[in-house]
Amino acid sequence: MPAQVEFHTGVADPVGFACRLLRKAWAARARVLVTAPADTLAALDASLWTFEAQAFVPHLRIAGADAASCARTPIWLAESIPAGEHPRVLVNLGAAPPPRADDFDRVIEVVGADEAARADGRARWRHYERWGAPPLHHPARAG
Repeated sequence: MPAQVEFHTGVADPVGFACRLLRKAWAARARVLVTAPADTLAALDASLWTFEAQAFVPHLRIAGADAASCARTPIWLAESIPAGEHPRVLVNLGAAPPPRADDFDRVIEVVGADEAARADGRARWRHYERWGAPPLHHPARAG
């Protein structure tokens, strides 16, 4: 299992939250893989271009991307974990626990505020506990 698993729960806008998280990661020079369903990736891809007027977070949808583009881009967006080399930090915006989570040093789970997202988040939490990686919990702040 990964060295560190974090859950950010009760997130009203998971895509907006991911944009802010990825901006911080990029500022810290971290390389990050984001996994999510296709529709969420499309929304995140668009939002990373526009969420702040004066900011840009370099990112790439890796489906079909060449190795050189992947090597020079710090934030990767994908529907699944790619084979081979990839960033060591994973942000999961999907409903299921990611396969091969032990390939990562850090896994960040973003859990929405609606009941379905919370139920999926609880299942992912139990998954990590069963694998001996008790998550750290970061509930969203009210207001």
